[in-house]
Amino acid sequence: MKNSSQQQVGFEDQKLSEKRWKCLRRLLPLCVLLAAILVVFLGLLIYTVQNCNRGVDSCELQECEVLAERFLSSRDPDFHPCQDFFGYICGNWSAKHSVSEGKGSANTFTNLWEENQRIVRELLERSQRENSGSAEEKARKFYQSCMNTEKIQELGAEPMIELINQLGGWILTGPWNQSNFNKTLHVLMGEYKTFPFFKAYMDFSPWNSTTRIIQIDYPDFDMPSKSQYADYAEGLRVYLSYLNKLGELLVGTENVASLQIPLVFSFMSQLLNEVTPTAEHREKRMFFQRTTIQDLQELAPSIDWLSSLRAIFQSLVLNASESILVHDMEYLKGISRVLEQYQKTSLLHMYMILCLVQNLTPALDDRFQRARMELNKGLRGNSTQTMVLTPHWKKCVTDTSSFYEPVVGAMFVRETFQPKTKKLAEDMFSKVQAVLRSQLGSLEWMDKQTRKEAMDKLDSIKVQIGYPPRILKTEEMNHEYSEFQPHEDTFFANVLEFLRLSQKRIHLEPVDTHGEEYWEVPPFSVYSYYSLKHNTVIFPAGMFRSPFFHKDFPSAVNFGAAGMFMAHELLHALYEYVNLGPGSKQREALDRGTRCLVEQYEKYSFHGLAVNGTVTLLENFADNGGLDVAHQAYESWAQKRTRKKILPKIGLRPHQLFFASFAQAFCGTETSEGLRETLLQDRHSPPRFRVLGAIANSKDFGGLFQCAKGSPMNPESKCRIW
Repeated sequence: MKNSSQQQVGFEDQKLSEKRWKCLRRLLPLCVLLAAILVVFLGLLIYTVQNCNRGVDSCELQECEVLAERFLSSRDPDFHPCQDFFGYICGNWSAKHSVSEGKGSANTFTNLWEENQRIVRELLERSQRENSGSAEEKARKFYQSCMNTEKIQELGAEPMIELINQLGGWILTGPWNQSNFNKTLHVLMGEYKTFPFFKAYMDFSPWNSTTRIIQIDYPDFDMPSKSQYADYAEGLRVYLSYLNKLGELLVGTENVASLQIPLVFSFMSQLLNEVTPTAEHREKRMFFQRTTIQDLQELAPSIDWLSSLRAIFQSLVLNASESILVHDMEYLKGISRVLEQYQKTSLLHMYMILCLVQNLTPALDDRFQRARMELNKGLRGNSTQTMVLTPHWKKCVTDTSSFYEPVVGAMFVRETFQPKTKKLAEDMFSKVQAVLRSQLGSLEWMDKQTRKEAMDKLDSIKVQIGYPPRILKTEEMNHEYSEFQPHEDTFFANVLEFLRLSQKRIHLEPVDTHGEEYWEVPPFSVYSYYSLKHNTVIFPAGMFRSPFFHKDFPSAVNFGAAGMFMAHELLHALYEYVNLGPGSKQREALDRGTRCLVEQYEKYSFHGLAVNGTVTLLENFADNGGLDVAHQAYESWAQKRTRKKILPKIGLRPHQLFFASFAQAFCGTETSEGLRETLLQDRHSPPRFRVLGAIANSKDFGGLFQCAKGSPMNPESKCRIW
């Protein structure tokens, strides 16, 4: 029995083994197949990783490390790039940055501007052994006099009162002499750059861009106008309060000022009412009128025009037959009638001195700065918002940079703007310009003639990158400032001296027919612009710094930020070709694109207040076209390179990095009041919508970030103009 049982068990074990073997034989092909799939998958994974890294180097330089940290600290991974690219790149920016008291916003531009100001401050405070009497030494002395707050506070309003007494006194501050109206006017305009009734300046003739002509326009009124403020009555109340405060600070008592200031206020209102509204100018297409001094004297006889212009342009030989350009003839005729009514009263003198006081308050103590600050707060409608004075060093940097702009600009350029940076920026501009020219050939809304004119215009555009060439000519700068002798403890006197000498020399400036030597912004500015007058695009040195540009950054970063700014300004130069005549097929195509863009941006809103798609249209044109042109320029650059750099740690490929750099340039935060002010007054869309709008219309973004068709950042229908 035992042997029989053992045989049975052995037989059953044998049967079980055979079953297992049959099962294994069935599973073996499946295992082989799975192993093969695993091998293929691993091979594909290795290939993908190797392929992804092919031709790409991570930039490990300190500048790139710092920029990568900036990207990481601003980015919010809770946002999906295909849903909200601004939130994805900038979502945490506001948590790391705050809006300064009294300001409406903080953003990448304002932060870079602050950094540039700190550099200028350090340069002005740096101990330096310049040649005695050099322009740099004088700029530093001027800055030191501004920083001497103890002396400025000690003197208070005294320097201003002394100046008023030299001009015959003032009914508000004490005894005064009835002086000749035209004589006082000449002194104010010729010595202190104060223009109570009109302003006169030299500028290029609209008929001959190589010659300058004297031009006359209404002055820059401080008083609010109806077109500027929705609540005009409140604006007037705030301004009257400011004038009363100035009078009180000068007189030392409120009573005297409160009796006289309202009379001046009423007179100022009469002058302002004579200004021809801009809409009327447009309707009549009368923006200027050529005449002679003699003819103007007959039309507006209350002012001695020949003597006035001789006082302003002191070394010019002028006679009554001199041709001049008048921008608002009706205004000049109107104020002549107003002046005739008050010729023998004290009101004209009182008004002119008040204009001088307003012009010179920045050179006085903090009480005057606070009064101005309260005015600005009231006019902006922020009566409940806390405002603080600008830090004094910033005021002094601004004042010194204003009076010694080319000198301070040269100091900044030598410190921060290397020749290699300038060359790299110029090369990038050439690539952007070439791509834009190429794209003009494919625009369906341009006919053959318009396309040729646009290309010719683009080819003729001049570019200035970094700084005006003259500012680095040290000897020329020293000569230009040779007459200025600032002292370290007399800030008010330094300002007066500068006003006198600069007004005396203003007409002696060489004719700058190409806009190369005299810019509208200093070299340390962060804002570029297009000069229609000179057909020139200007890109100051201050914008070619992190995070917009650096010679060692990946090119995707530089093209995405600074390259986009370049394309944006070039498109400003082509606005005239967007204004085609009606009825053409090209016009219909352009109208479709325009309507699309207007409707798109008007869908963006904040607390029920939408972007004005019409007001912001031209800037939206430039943003959308600028992003596309800059990306095509980067694509052109990348195709010729076997290796491209990326930033470490952030996980973005080169073309993705391009778009991230674009968005990073607009990171920022705004107060509710600041955003509301932008929506109501700015020609630009708020930064968030500038990014979202341009990204949504990009033909390349969706594919690079694998965004589904129809997602917010890759909509089915895209608006295209350029």
